[in-house]
Amino acid sequence: MTRAIISFDTELSAGLYQRGADARANFESSILGRCRDGDYGIHFQMDMLERFDLTGVFFVDPMPALVYGPAVVDMIVQPIVARGHEVQLHIHTEWLAFARFNPAGRLTGRNIGDFPLPKQKKLIALARDILVGAGAPAPTAFRAGNFGANDDTLRALAALGFRFDSSFNGAYRSHGCTISLDPGDVGMRHHLGVCEVPVGGVMDRADRFRPAQLCAMSEEEMRDALDHSAASGAIQFSAFSHSFELLSRDREVPNHLAIARMEALCRTVADDARIDSGGFATLPAPPAHPIRIAVAAPRPLRTVRRTIEQGVGHLAHEVRYVRNLIAVTVHSSRWGKIASGVLLAIA
Repeated sequence: MTRAIISFDTELSAGLYQRGADARANFESSILGRCRDGDYGIHFQMDMLERFDLTGVFFVDPMPALVYGPAVVDMIVQPIVARGHEVQLHIHTEWLAFARFNPAGRLTGRNIGDFPLPKQKKLIALARDILVGAGAPAPTAFRAGNFGANDDTLRALAALGFRFDSSFNGAYRSHGCTISLDPGDVGMRHHLGVCEVPVGGVMDRADRFRPAQLCAMSEEEMRDALDHSAASGAIQFSAFSHSFELLSRDREVPNHLAIARMEALCRTVADDARIDSGGFATLPAPPAHPIRIAVAAPRPLRTVRRTIEQGVGHLAHEVRYVRNLIAVTVHSSRWGKIASGVLLAIA
């Protein structure tokens, strides 16, 4: 049986904080997914999971407590626990730059892997304690913000008693994820004292990994990746999203393409007898010498279909975002005005 781990990186936005958002506004946008048409954040996501009798994993980032105070983390954690879904630990160290108290001293960094091992241990332990103080069971799994972990992150987790890490994402190998593992293997395996649970995916080209993320992978690709994992005898298949990912990029309207993809993922998991749903609490450890689970091979026509689907989705949901971006960055240029006019005409 292959365990489908459907996870959500559940986090407030440091960018919104920098633009002056208070705790309530940031919570409503980033966690509730609130827009003019309703809420499409964690409660909507839990509703959909429960409609298919599935359990989700919410990797919650407690670091905003250093800026906004701990109450905002309580508001995130407690509804998830009350509804029987799993809370695990996430960390975005960007918040240290704004913190009233920096537990790392004067050090700041975008990723947990930017810090030396002793500071990583200190930051992860502090984040764990904030999470538990908010009402979560002691976390057993961790995911680095931006997937920005390194081998010292795994050493820190092992020293702190964590069983699992889920920071290894082949798409981020040159973008901050420097864990020394083979990106061509998406199977669980032991590494540096913890069990690494990589993000699943497919190869969309011979040399490019496409992660199992709602905004990145089509329904067809997700089904193929799940089928490949189950057929290969994988213990797990890890797919992820974010608490705000079912909104358009400007967070003004729901992203119906992402919503449809989540529903299709849930239905596929619920309907496939080879696959069950759950989190890390009941996830079996891999054997000492696990089999290699190769990434599903590329299929060019599948990639083309997803590229077209993504393009249509962007036109449907992201035109305002692009138009506003153009207005801000190239409003004075002749070509910027032409592009804005075209986008306005098709919006």
